[in-house]
Amino acid sequence: MSRIRETFERLKSQNATAFMPYISAGDPDLDATKLLVRRLAVSGVDLIEVGFPYSDPIADGPVIQTSFTHALERGIRVPDIFRAFRELKEHHDIPPLLAMVSYSIVFRIGPAGFVRQCVDAGFSGLIVPDLPGDEADEFVDVVREAGLDLIQLVAPTTPLARIKKIVKAASGFVYCIAVAGITGERTGLPDHLRGYLDTLRGETDLPLAVGFGIGNAEQAAQLREFADGVIVGSAVVRRINAIHDENLPVEDAIESIGQFTSEMVRATHD
Repeated sequence: MSRIRETFERLKSQNATAFMPYISAGDPDLDATKLLVRRLAVSGVDLIEVGFPYSDPIADGPVIQTSFTHALERGIRVPDIFRAFRELKEHHDIPPLLAMVSYSIVFRIGPAGFVRQCVDAGFSGLIVPDLPGDEADEFVDVVREAGLDLIQLVAPTTPLARIKKIVKAASGFVYCIAVAGITGERTGLPDHLRGYLDTLRGETDLPLAVGFGIGNAEQAAQLREFADGVIVGSAVVRRINAIHDENLPVEDAIESIGQFTSEMVRATHD
C-alpha cells in the first residue's frame, strides 16, 4: 500500500479527514519553500500538494497564478525544485508529497525521467490536471511501476461515462473539484456537493478529497461529514503573496500559514 493510501486508511480508523494544503514551489524562493514544508509538517497536515510553476495556468485562479509568476520571474526551474526536495528527504517527519504539474513539463523531460526524479526527490504521487484520466493509460503504467500514485481529477460537470473511465486510472485518492471554474476561496459549499460525492462513491472505493473553493475551518468541518480529504490552495498561497503585496517578512508569512493550517487540522481531525 502506498504512503498516500496508508495515510487515508489511518485517518479513517481515527474517524478523521485528511487535510492537504497546496503550496507553489519557489515562491518567494526555494529556501522559503523548504521552511514552509517543514512548518506544515509541524502543524500536523496529512499530505502536501506542491505546484510546479507553469506559465499557462490550468484552472488556477489569480492567487496561484500570481504565485507562479513570482517563482518564474526568479528563474525557478524544475531541476531546482527537485534539488530542494531531495534536501528535504533527510527530515523523516515530512508527510506524503504530491507533485501538481502540467503534462507539458512531464513530456519535455520524458515521462520515465520525470517520474524517476519524483521518486528521488521523495514525492509519493502526482496530479497532472491537463492529462485526461481516460487518456492516460501509458503514463499510469509508468507511474505505478515506480510505486507512485497518479491522482485523477473529477469535476461536477464530468459525465458519468467519463467518471467510470477516469477512476479506473486513479490511485491514491480521487481529487473531487467542488465547483466548476477556477481555484479560489468561496463563501460556502455548493449545494450539489454531497450528492456528487455519493455518485462517485458508487464508482470507486478510493478516498474522495475535495478541493477548489475551500478556504476556512468551518467549511472543512462541514466536509468531514461526507469527504475523506480536504484540499486548500488559495487560502494558503494568499498568505505567501503577502510577502510581495504587503512586504511581510518571509518568517511571518510562514508562521501565518502554520497557524492557519493548524486550525484546519483541528477542524478535520478533532
